[in-house]
Amino acid sequence: MLRFQPIFPVVAAVLSASAAMAQDSATLSVEQSADYGQYIVGPEGKPVYMFTTDTQGDGGEPAISCTLEPCLDAWPLVTTDGEVTVGPELDESLAGTFSYEGQTVVTYNGWPLYTFARDGAGQPPQGQDVHSFGGEWYLLGPEGEQVEEAESGKNGAAE
Repeated sequence: MLRFQPIFPVVAAVLSASAAMAQDSATLSVEQSADYGQYIVGPEGKPVYMFTTDTQGDGGEPAISCTLEPCLDAWPLVTTDGEVTVGPELDESLAGTFSYEGQTVVTYNGWPLYTFARDGAGQPPQGQDVHSFGGEWYLLGPEGEQVEEAESGKNGAAE
């Protein structure tokens, strides 16, 4: 006799894990480093990144291209269950959100925001100018544009 196990507990566990990663509110602020100048940090003080293969929501809906689990494990989306607030160095009108697969993804200047799994709060960014998953990852500056490559030539790999 075949026995079927209900999948509802597994689905519930996955959904609750996803919800646990979302912040009640997302605060964006600015950090400064000798290597990269000013760059945006998000929840927990982790640097945020933009992905060059994403579609910037310049007046429209942004689109993410980092959609598979290996990519999202290395580069988690910045999500929120509430409002997005910004520090005094940032332009509040550039902060926003959009819906992606039941999550509220945080944006800045229309770019969907990601963190990098190798980064820690208060530590130097590890994901600047990383080439992986078919594109390049860059820190985002206060103007909402990618931070140019550091003169130190720092680069990493995430695939």
